[in-house]
Amino acid sequence: MITDILIEIALAIGRMFLNPILYVSIIVAVILGYRRVKRERKFFHVRILWGWTEAIGLLKEGLLYAFIISLLSLAFGLTVPLDLLFVLTIISLIALIVYFFHILSPVILLTLSILVLWVVEYQGWNFQFVGITIDGLTLSQGTVVTATILTGLFVVAEGLLIRKNGALIASPIVENSKRGLRGVAFASKKAWILPVFLVIPGDAIDAYFPWWPQFSLGSTQFSLILFPVVMGFQQLTRNKLPIYFYPRLGRAVLILGEIVIIGGLVAYFIPLVGLITLIVGAISRIVISIYYSTGQQKDVYAVSAKSSGVMIAGVLPNSPAEKMGLVVGEIIRKVNGVEVHTERQLYEALQVNAAHCRLEVLNHDHEVRLTQHVVHNNDHHQIGLLIAE
Repeated sequence: MITDILIEIALAIGRMFLNPILYVSIIVAVILGYRRVKRERKFFHVRILWGWTEAIGLLKEGLLYAFIISLLSLAFGLTVPLDLLFVLTIISLIALIVYFFHILSPVILLTLSILVLWVVEYQGWNFQFVGITIDGLTLSQGTVVTATILTGLFVVAEGLLIRKNGALIASPIVENSKRGLRGVAFASKKAWILPVFLVIPGDAIDAYFPWWPQFSLGSTQFSLILFPVVMGFQQLTRNKLPIYFYPRLGRAVLILGEIVIIGGLVAYFIPLVGLITLIVGAISRIVISIYYSTGQQKDVYAVSAKSSGVMIAGVLPNSPAEKMGLVVGEIIRKVNGVEVHTERQLYEALQVNAAHCRLEVLNHDHEVRLTQHVVHNNDHHQIGLLIAE
C-alpha cells in the first residue's frame, strides 16, 4: 500500500513536467523579465531587478500556497474530472500565448472552463483530443462544488501573492502628460505557477493511461496528479504609490476568494449556487481590475518632479540608497547639507563628501528624517537612485 502511494506521488510529480503549461509559462516569464529590463534601461539607463527575477519567482513565490491548497485538496477529497483539467490547460495556454494576463486570474480561468464543459454537456457534444474524450459535465456531478471551493482557495492565494509581491515587481515607466509634464507610472505584470496535487476520481486516468497506478481509500478509487495551476495579473498605478496600491488590490482579491469559498460550501447543498458563485466571482474580478485601473487617471502622478526637492522613482537592490532605507515616493531635500532640486544638483552635492552621504528626506507622511551611509569605492556612483524629473 505504501509503495503504491509513493509510486502514485512520484508519477503525479512526473506528470507535471509533461504539461505544456509549465514550459510556456517559463518562456513567458523570461519574456516578461526581458521586456521589463529593456524598458527600465530605456527610461533610466539601468535595470532595477535582475532579468531572471520573473522566471525564478514563477514557481518559488507560490510554493507555500500550493502546498497548503494541496493538503486541503487531499484532506477533504476535492476531486476534479480530467475533462476540467484538460479545458483549463487549453484556456491557460491561450491566455499565456496572447499575453493577456487578466484572463489568468483563477476565478476567470476556472469559470470559463466550467462554462465550456457545461455548454458541451448541454448541447450533447462530444470531442476527442490526444486520446481524451470531452463529454462535458452537469451540476449534479458535484464537480461545480469542488471546483468552486478550489477556485476560492486559488483566488485567496492570488490575493496574497499580489499583496506581497505586487509592489516589489512594480517597474517605473516615464510618461508625458497632456500638459507636457513628465510623471512616473508603475507597471506590475507577473505570472505564478502553483503546482497543486489534485484528486482524479474513479478510473478517469486508468481509462486513458492503463499503466497509471491507482490506490483506494475506503471504497473510493482515485489517482493523483500534480497540476501546474498558472495565475497572473497586470495592473498599472499612477496616482498611488505601489507600496500602498498593490496591497489594497491584493486585499480586494483576497476578500473575493473568501466569498467564493463560502459559495462553494453552500453549493454542497445547492449545486446551482456553485455555478452562480463562479460566474459572479469572475465578473467581480473583472470589476476589481477595472475599478483599480480607472482610478489611476493620467496626468495625476504620485511620483513626479517636485519643487521641494528630488523625488525618488526607484531604488536599486543592495545599493547605498536601499541600505539608507530610501523608498519610492520620498523626497530628498538636502545632500551633505546642500539643498537639491534636480538630479544634477543631487550628484554634485554627493561630491561634497565623496566618502560619506548624509541625506535629509521628506517621507510619505511629510515628516523630515535624516539618514546617512558610508560610500565605498565599489558602490554605484549614483548611490542606486532613480530620480523623477
